[in-house]
Amino acid sequence: MAKRELEDSEELRAAIDDLNKKVAGDPEREEHILRMEETEEHEAESRRPAETEDGYDLPEEEFTEDYDDEIAVKNFEDRINDTVPMGGIGDIVISSDEALREDRELRGAEASERRTRREAVKKEGFRRKRRKGKHADDVIISLEGVSKSYVKGVPALNDVNITIKKGEFVFIVGDSGSGKSTLIRLLLRELKPTTGSIWVNGFQVEKLRRGRIPKLRRSMGIVFQDFKLLKDRNVYENVAFAQRIIQVPSREMKRNVPDILATVGLAGKYKARPNELSGGEQQRVALARALVNKPPILLADEPTGNLDPRNTIEIMKLLEKINKDGTTVVVVTHNDKIVNEMQKRVITIKKGVVVSDEETGGYGDED
Repeated sequence: MAKRELEDSEELRAAIDDLNKKVAGDPEREEHILRMEETEEHEAESRRPAETEDGYDLPEEEFTEDYDDEIAVKNFEDRINDTVPMGGIGDIVISSDEALREDRELRGAEASERRTRREAVKKEGFRRKRRKGKHADDVIISLEGVSKSYVKGVPALNDVNITIKKGEFVFIVGDSGSGKSTLIRLLLRELKPTTGSIWVNGFQVEKLRRGRIPKLRRSMGIVFQDFKLLKDRNVYENVAFAQRIIQVPSREMKRNVPDILATVGLAGKYKARPNELSGGEQQRVALARALVNKPPILLADEPTGNLDPRNTIEIMKLLEKINKDGTTVVVVTHNDKIVNEMQKRVITIKKGVVVSDEETGGYGDED
């Protein structure tokens, strides 16, 4: 059986080989096969995308199909409406803008809050610095270990320690050459101490840059023995000059100057020039000029030195009234009579050294 199957297989292979030989030898059959292959290649080429300058594009017949813009737009809108209604897009845009605006406002508020906190920390640090040592919040003038020498080894002031609180009335007394004038010049930063620290109304005087010195001086009203009025200007203009320095608006100036002239009793002489006034009146003008900007400190250097007894009493009463209104008044003088009569705090300096500090003392009191 197996032998028979093997013979049949050999006869089948022999028949196939014979057929292939016949086909291979038939020229017409080969030509027919070639035509069929060329037809298939042509049809494949016609289906290939046409090559253009930009590369291959779709066959031309596909571009000739009808394309309706309105249908395309409608299809697009339908796809949008499947997710977000067209009428709600505006609401989304508006809500997005509002969210962005709120976010910006929130960030702005947070930044402002941070700035406020930084400023508060800075101010608190400054307040702590002021409170360091004797610098409590109610202290307006402080000298700590202050010495000043013009010639090496010869101090005009020697280890001076003075603390003056807000609202105090203080006399600083001493003989000529005791160091009173040096003390005034140190407070005004006309001089710097050789050693020690000086605080005036929050300014650490010895460390001030040159550009900050005018601000220090504007925080004090200053009255001198020789008045230092502008002789070519009348009373009103002398007082208004102090307001112009700090650029007070004219409308405020026209209100402030008459008010302070009335306070010092010169409302009726605002047009007079200095040479038309008595010594007492000139000192009142100087006081009005020192006070018109409402400084917290009034520093008076021998304010009654050129006045007769009657005018001296009037000026001192005026200074006392100013003090009761809240201004800290420091008077440097050698007039023992007014010091003894007024019974205010008295600091006595002798040869550059503080020898006494009495709450209600008199001239010449020493420990």
